[in-house]
Amino acid sequence: MTNDIPEKVQCLIIGSGPAGYTAAIYAARADLKPVLYTGLLTGGQLTQTTEVENYPGYPDGIQGTEMMENFEKQAARLGCDIRFGYVTSVDFSVLPHKVVVDETTTLLADTVIISTGASAKWLGLDSEQKYNGFGVSACAVCDGFFFRGQDIAIVGAGDTAAEEATYLAKLCRKVYMLVRRDEFRASKAMMHRVENTNNIEILYNTETKEILGDGQVVTGVEVFNNKTLQHQVLDITGFFVAIGHHPNTELFKDWLDMNETGYILTKNGSTQTNIEGVFACGDAQDHIYRQAVTAAGTGCMAAIDAERYLAAKEHLLTAV
Repeated sequence: MTNDIPEKVQCLIIGSGPAGYTAAIYAARADLKPVLYTGLLTGGQLTQTTEVENYPGYPDGIQGTEMMENFEKQAARLGCDIRFGYVTSVDFSVLPHKVVVDETTTLLADTVIISTGASAKWLGLDSEQKYNGFGVSACAVCDGFFFRGQDIAIVGAGDTAAEEATYLAKLCRKVYMLVRRDEFRASKAMMHRVENTNNIEILYNTETKEILGDGQVVTGVEVFNNKTLQHQVLDITGFFVAIGHHPNTELFKDWLDMNETGYILTKNGSTQTNIEGVFACGDAQDHIYRQAVTAAGTGCMAAIDAERYLAAKEHLLTAV
């Protein structure tokens, strides 16, 4: 059962990572009186990381959770109404758009900014989650710097895995690339880059059985060769998972244009989706960069796009 009289808002933001909070900051300063629903993971993926060193403005680095708390405080100080809740359904067939939160609360929104992010795909090992942020990572660009001069392993066989392996090879002493089958899924060009990088050792037909650690950090990984049936322990200090991401966009699949993997498509040079008044930012629409700073940038764009959209509509109404 939903509330009888829906609440009306000018700008509704769905999601609370760097994109969502940045959109909230800009929308609040534009006097759009934004309402933001955090989703189940307040602050997004960065709250599950440890130190962040590649976001501008933090010369000594900052913990991911602390950074997202700062984002939230800034958005709240500027006037964003931040609420804990999970959007369960949307109806973009008419204006204003209808959004239901927690299956009970209905809102009508003149503009909707989607910043629901994406989630890394994991292998499903308990040890993977135990050491997540303490030697286990799903982002080489984010965390590779911490493993300079060390031996690491990366699991995956696609273009992303190949690209991240070559990136890590520039920083690390040795990179083991764990490929489950006897061949890559990556393009030939990416495969050649990996094969021609001296400090990358490709282990084909290799599955990860367990990530090993001392209770605090990663110390190794146990692997299994499904052809020779041999177990082996690799002495590593970092384990990277590069088997893909899935955008958190299932909720919008009946309404918004998406690519084959579910990333929301936006018009070139903007955050506008195929639905009037609906904008998408951050990792929900970015499958290429997936960085906090780029997410924040598109959050800024979405708020500006929403403000300009509302201003144009108001101008048309007053001109009639």
